[in-house]
Amino acid sequence: MSGLTSALLARKPVDRILADSAAEHAGPTLKRSMGLGHLTALSIGASLGTGIFVILGEATPDAGPAVIIAFVLAAVTALFSALSYAEMAGTIPVSGSSYSYAYATIGELFAWVCGWCLLLEYGVSIAAVAVGWGQYINELLDSLLGVALPTAIAAPPGDGGIVNIPAMVIVALACLVLVGGATESARLNTSMVILKVCVLVFFCAIAFTAFDSGNLQPFMPFGVHGVTAAAAMVFFSYIGFDAASTAGNEAKDPRRDLPRAIILSLGIITLLYCLVALAAVGAMPWQEFGGTEASLAKVLTDVTRSTWPSVVLSIGAVIAIASVVLAVMYGQTRILYTMGTDGLVPPVFAKVSARTRVPVRNILIVGVVVALLAGLVPLGELANATSIGSLFAFALVNVGVIVLRYTRPDLPRTFRTPLFPVIPVLGVGFCVYLMLQMEAPTWIAFALWSIVGLAVYFAYGYRNSRLRSPEAPAA
Repeated sequence: MSGLTSALLARKPVDRILADSAAEHAGPTLKRSMGLGHLTALSIGASLGTGIFVILGEATPDAGPAVIIAFVLAAVTALFSALSYAEMAGTIPVSGSSYSYAYATIGELFAWVCGWCLLLEYGVSIAAVAVGWGQYINELLDSLLGVALPTAIAAPPGDGGIVNIPAMVIVALACLVLVGGATESARLNTSMVILKVCVLVFFCAIAFTAFDSGNLQPFMPFGVHGVTAAAAMVFFSYIGFDAASTAGNEAKDPRRDLPRAIILSLGIITLLYCLVALAAVGAMPWQEFGGTEASLAKVLTDVTRSTWPSVVLSIGAVIAIASVVLAVMYGQTRILYTMGTDGLVPPVFAKVSARTRVPVRNILIVGVVVALLAGLVPLGELANATSIGSLFAFALVNVGVIVLRYTRPDLPRTFRTPLFPVIPVLGVGFCVYLMLQMEAPTWIAFALWSIVGLAVYFAYGYRNSRLRSPEAPAA
């Protein structure tokens, strides 16, 4: 039994992770083509999506004008984990993100569970975002042409439809872009990120023309409790800042650029969220916000007494969501690629095309699965489980920073988490706190997914792990 336990908790040495990443393999490898700009845009692209277009209307009734403070508190909470991610990305600059960090610090079993959680987080969130893209397409068609797609082809079975074709279309388009190559994908994502940032700046420019300081009174109508409740809600608008860490094998200078991209993207996102929140609650009384209503569009309509600004905003939302699908799907395929090179998932996921230097089969498999999820399956509580999976991965990265500081203080680090160990300890604490705020159905979905993952690990991953393979190279 002790032998099995030792095997399950066996760590993959950092030196070996780096050696495997840099080794000349028998076949083609991923191409290093991404600079700091592309990496930063990747993290912004994965974060800046439906959250700010919808979440403001849900959080403002809880906090009032102090929703601005809620965004700041959520950013500080995310910053604890972002600093830990930055240190790990600069120390272990590979494409596995928190999966690889857990493998090096806590052991194979935890790394597998982390990777399995990331598959849930990325796969289901892509599907859920794709469904949201279809809804915005319908709103845009209604605004421009006064028509909408029939429910039969715009919703899955169980939600009144037969198949959600728009959701499947955006997943298929993302697949085509990713198959074309990492350079092309990064350029398109960067262009979409610039466009959606411009749309949010456009919103602020119009909303601030109607700014009324009286709308900020009373600033905190529901006290500290309301602000913290709103902060917990808007925190999930920040998830995605870690996307750059999945590009370690395709970054030109990963040790230097990955930490910078993670911190820079979180700073840009926080600034945008706070500006949009301030402009919105300054232009419209907070009592008029509510529900899942597209509050930003309502603000523009009230301010301009015209519909064209809300049409521009809808176009921005369509672009924003498409960018999220592209960035998050990229991240999932690269994590699967790393797990494939470690032998924990079938080698087809680690097979790289000689022509495009990307894992084409991996991308196509992920695309088919996600498209079927988005088009045919009502996601329900499974979508909520993506948040708990993200927080679990964040907590493991914070733990990993602590472990690696004490076990390998000699490793070169291009970024060091300040106030160690206070910051990573706070990171773990906040992640656990937010996980405990989840409802019982979310925990049940997470537990069932974890049980399935353990079954897959013992049936395949444990038997095929290169860490215990006789032909595997020594560290």
